[in-house]
Amino acid sequence: MNGFLPINKQDMQDRGWYYCDFLLVTGDAYVDHPSFGTAIISRVLEDAGYKVAILSQPDFHDERDFVAMGRPRYAVLINGGNIDSMVAHYTAAKKRRSDDAYTPGGKAGKRPDRAVTVYAMLARRAFPDTPIYLGGIEASLRRFAHYDYWADRVMPSILESTGADGLMFGMSEHSVVELANNLKHGKKGADACVGVRGTAYMAHDAFGLENAVECPSYEDVCVSKPDYARSVKLQYDEQDAVRGKTLLQRHGKRVLVQNPPARPLTTEEMDHVYALPYMRTYHPSYEALGGVPAIQEVQFSIIHNRGCFGACNFCALAFHQGRYIQARSHESVIAEAKQIVRMPGFKGYIHDVGGPTANFRFPSCKMQEEHGLCKNKRCLFPTACKNLEADHTDYLNLLRELRQIEGIKKVFVRSGLRYDYMMADRNDAFFRELVEHHISGQLKVAPEHMSDNALYYMGKPSFSVYEKFRERYARINQKLGRKQYLVPYLMSSHPGATLDDAILLAEYLNRVGYMPEQVQDFYPTPGTLSTAMYYTEIDPRTMKPVYVAKTPEEKAMQRALLQWRRPDKRPIVLAALKKAGREDLIGFGKDCLIRPARGEKPPVSSARAAKSGKSVRPAAHRPTAPKKKGWAKAKRKK
Repeated sequence: MNGFLPINKQDMQDRGWYYCDFLLVTGDAYVDHPSFGTAIISRVLEDAGYKVAILSQPDFHDERDFVAMGRPRYAVLINGGNIDSMVAHYTAAKKRRSDDAYTPGGKAGKRPDRAVTVYAMLARRAFPDTPIYLGGIEASLRRFAHYDYWADRVMPSILESTGADGLMFGMSEHSVVELANNLKHGKKGADACVGVRGTAYMAHDAFGLENAVECPSYEDVCVSKPDYARSVKLQYDEQDAVRGKTLLQRHGKRVLVQNPPARPLTTEEMDHVYALPYMRTYHPSYEALGGVPAIQEVQFSIIHNRGCFGACNFCALAFHQGRYIQARSHESVIAEAKQIVRMPGFKGYIHDVGGPTANFRFPSCKMQEEHGLCKNKRCLFPTACKNLEADHTDYLNLLRELRQIEGIKKVFVRSGLRYDYMMADRNDAFFRELVEHHISGQLKVAPEHMSDNALYYMGKPSFSVYEKFRERYARINQKLGRKQYLVPYLMSSHPGATLDDAILLAEYLNRVGYMPEQVQDFYPTPGTLSTAMYYTEIDPRTMKPVYVAKTPEEKAMQRALLQWRRPDKRPIVLAALKKAGREDLIGFGKDCLIRPARGEKPPVSSARAAKSGKSVRPAAHRPTAPKKKGWAKAKRKK
């Protein structure tokens, strides 16, 4: 035996198994590392005393691979992989990707589109009488009726479309063990999910479910966009382990029942989960195929927390993992670091000590333990809450301890840092040591935009916070004698962002002398508030209309404006500026974005701007943010 869980009949026989309790089917290659959901769930079940076999990337044309290891004793568990199979296959422009980092050799095409649905149907054909339960991010974000960007229509709950017996949403260590125990004690099908937090199932009625909240039905959200927006808002409101209620959504004659979210793991429970005997690499059978590329970024990295109370509208974390912060102890993280030091190929560099948001180590305020997170308020948006406890002391001490371990040369922080949370901390110690010890040449952060109008719909703080952060970063680097860069992640075409907003951002980038190499077009993935805005053109938070760039032409314009210097983008930028009535940015002035074509005279306003050295902005094209308490109008710096 090689330490990995069985992936075929021979592996089972080598362990002396005549059957497995659970067959875990995944759309990814089998990587036994705690950054992969398949590894965590299988090891948690193994730790609870169950026999688990892994079926990774089975042939999806028939059920032969499913029956190869025999019928599992209790259930088939299915996930689509670490990322949604449709996101893995398609870009935001719906173009087919040519590779897949979660497949041996990086080859595309080893999993089907809508992998969870396809695998569930094959599992049902292979084992008609065996319960099937779904999990992972693909199933989690499709647990209710949802808008599907690729089909461009509202689809029913994935439970309805697959006929699966139940579904686990979010982080499922508690849920999967309770579900397994119910099956062991004779419960079957959907009955095994009844009362289990963090699960959902289909029922014939809602009898006995008191104090449940009912969302608009599948039929209603298909025909009414306001109902769809209201449904999404209700789902977000109850996504809290402390105050969240059972949610219902009717699908024809049946009812989707979502139990309240699972309780967050305690520090002791998280320590135990991350101390399980992971092999920390991909299965050796993939070596001849070139290995699994996805391991490269995480093999020498450490996850120290879960959850994110930042809750950006375009991010699925709030709806999947939740806003409540869970963290491992220093002892647990240090033990993992020492294990990494002994691994083959380790060269002294811990690539990351992070999580969804690297610099969160505890809940944002003390009231969450008793009352949960606020239903209609955000911890960092539009400004930092007065009850926010912004303190990096514990995280800083953890990084200091890791730096002292023999064999470690450098500890990097590469996963998301909330710069607004850093700015809310009055103590500069973490900021200084981050710049001095934990980055290498550049720091990546995510302001996403500079128009306060666009940022409002993203659920991000005012751009002035980023500007203050940028100035502070420059001062610290100067004081330390370092020449390190700040790399902002930027997004185009988010709901609410107009062509004027994109021009405003292009002007800013031109002014500071930075053009991003990559720009992310907004990607409407299931389960986010931003996707609800994209589909309905309604903001679920206010039920007010929101502008959405949907045509390929305007989306291309917004994207091109952020890379205005590229010669191949020139025709699109030119068309965008003319469409917006911003010919003043075509010319030779320092604030102009592009020059006129050879032999063509610049517009009069541009010629005047070239002489004065100033850009001319027509009053009609000065974007402003929505009037909202605590929200300032976007102001152009002169």
